[in-house]
Amino acid sequence: MHTLYLSCLALGILFAIISLLAGDLIGHALGGMLDFLSFDLLSPSVLAGGITVFGGAGILLTRYSGLADGAVLVLSLLISAFMSVLLYMGFVKPMDRSEVSTGFSMSELPGKIGEISVPVPAQGFGEVMVKFGPANTLHTAASFDRRPLSAGTKVVVVEVSEGVALVSELE
Repeated sequence: MHTLYLSCLALGILFAIISLLAGDLIGHALGGMLDFLSFDLLSPSVLAGGITVFGGAGILLTRYSGLADGAVLVLSLLISAFMSVLLYMGFVKPMDRSEVSTGFSMSELPGKIGEISVPVPAQGFGEVMVKFGPANTLHTAASFDRRPLSAGTKVVVVEVSEGVALVSELE
């Protein structure tokens, strides 16, 4: 049993080092062949962490407790499962939600509230600043109502035509 625990510990540490150094290379080499196995709870980091904890707990329990081999095996599996769930809940799951994109589509502009940053004349173009998520974006703007809009005026984007945001003063 000691060999099993030592092998799991060594395999987990080796996997962690390889994935740290060459994770992107392996991912590109496989080219998404294993994407069908993408259960969050069975992610490579959770599995590697669980195997490593299983090996480490087995070694420690064998050496420092007077428990029988069967009890050590069951206790190592329980500790491994518990630590895997903690790893998933504390690291993997929050990281999935942490990706923030500043990408947007011009079709998302209508209805957004913005602020004029460069004055918009009645028959010309200016600039409007619209907040998308954590970022502010600047767009070429024209007055929808054909009235001049000064800098700092709160506006709503009515529509987008040929890449120009048509805005109207927010009342």
